[in-house]
Amino acid sequence: MHLYLGSASCVVASTAEAAREFLKNHETSFSDRPAETMAVESLTYGFKDFMFAPYGHYWRFMKKLCMSELLGGQMLKQLLHVRQQERKRFLSALLKKGEAGEAVDLGGELVMLSNNVISRMTMRRTNEGEEEVVRKVVADTVELSGKFNLSDFLWFLKGLDVQGFNKRLKEVRVRFDALLDRVIEEHQHEHERTQNKEEDILDVLLQISEDENAEVKLDMDNIKSFIMDILVAGTDTTAVTMEWAMAELINNQRVMEKAREEVDAVIGKKRVVEESDIGNLPYIQAIVKETLRLHPAGPLIVRETSKRVVVNGYDIPAKTRLFVNAWSIGRDPNHWDNPLDFRPERFIDEHGNIVSHLDVRGQHFELIPFGSGRRMCPGISLALPLLHATLAAIVQCFELKVDGILDMEEKPGLVVPRAHPLICVPLSRIHPFPSI
Repeated sequence: MHLYLGSASCVVASTAEAAREFLKNHETSFSDRPAETMAVESLTYGFKDFMFAPYGHYWRFMKKLCMSELLGGQMLKQLLHVRQQERKRFLSALLKKGEAGEAVDLGGELVMLSNNVISRMTMRRTNEGEEEVVRKVVADTVELSGKFNLSDFLWFLKGLDVQGFNKRLKEVRVRFDALLDRVIEEHQHEHERTQNKEEDILDVLLQISEDENAEVKLDMDNIKSFIMDILVAGTDTTAVTMEWAMAELINNQRVMEKAREEVDAVIGKKRVVEESDIGNLPYIQAIVKETLRLHPAGPLIVRETSKRVVVNGYDIPAKTRLFVNAWSIGRDPNHWDNPLDFRPERFIDEHGNIVSHLDVRGQHFELIPFGSGRRMCPGISLALPLLHATLAAIVQCFELKVDGILDMEEKPGLVVPRAHPLICVPLSRIHPFPSI
């Protein structure tokens, strides 16, 4: 489908076949992201980040760095204890609420969990006051990035702040800048004092910026914008997916009981499930896949043509924006039986194993919650273990009491959150509760 959003020419792909055509068969023509928006320019320090950088030498260098060092297996293994500690903190908070018979906003607790994990892995933030600053910056950034700004789409309004976005964007940028300046200064002082400290992602970026032989010379704006990318891309998306998963389980008690049976059989009740257990929990993996099918955190995969291209006989000019509708593709009856039903069994084979021919890593276009191709989400290796282990731990440890059936209405935004908070009383289902 072709349409105009104001002055911007756009193409929308809403089937797996169309997504394959654009993201695989014509990938080289759709390797850029549209960056000419007021929010992106302000929050990426003038397009100096990785997420919106044009496909080229700098982007390839940062992608290689992400996969090998920043978000690679060694870094994830090195910072495993961070995820474990924050998950324990999260479970302890739910346990205290449950023992007191108090209701909790599960979505809010999950946002705190994912934000703390990513903040600590990125820049070792453990101070409670500054954790709240990071959460507020991320929340404001996601909100502003997801709003429709007339000035971005009507050429005669370019440069005019008709909706007052620019003022708010500058205020968010100032807050984030002040926080990162403090954090970077602390990291640099720590580096001078000791050479044997545990490294986080910011440490690696600072080392590369000081390396005279590095393939690309990173400046402070590159580093700050990359940190912003990770915080914004990883916090709400992960939390929202976990909240949708738990809402679906609460409304589908048959699935919940089956998940509990699996976790109880494999893990028992004397310890809490860990990331290393996930390979032995195929039904938990299937629940996560089914959640990502019905509720992709990023419903639209956005690209932009770098040059004129012909796709399926249609002439698409340069600078046309492409929206791949992952939300619609995941609900397409041509590929999914009873597509609106929450049925994790569709990802389990006759032997009880997770099916291998429907993965979420961008090769099967019926299911592309993380995108596909060279510009798919590089944080998938961090997101999936956190999703699986947290979901399994909630299922194992708590019975979530709610009033009636949960409303599954969605709210618009850059991600697709629930329209109504998931308020529940988390009652422990393990007595005594395992040590955490």
